Amino acid sequence: MKFEFKPSFDRSVKNFRGSEKEEIKDTACQLVDMLSRDRKIHKGIGLKRLRGDFWEVRRGLKVRILFKWEKDLVEFILAGDHDDVRRFLKAL
Repeated sequence: MKFEFKPSFDRSVKNFRGSEKEEIKDTACQLVDMLSRDRKIHKGIGLKRLRGDFWEVRRGLKVRILFKWEKDLVEFILAGDHDDVRRFLKAL
């Protein structure tokens, strides 16, 4: 499985504070670990299919990571809140 972090993801992470940035990075790393090794989802991480190949993973209520999962490629697209993810999907 291949993983790619899009420039839009990197830009969106810059909008968060230090502790939130670490939480986002930690959540993304846990997701990569789970998908690459076919492990069970850790408690506290919500994985949800949104539309088509678009998925979100969240830790807690505030921070969500939007990614596109096609066959053996996972592209991290955006880190934000519920409204950011909704706006992105609406613009498609």
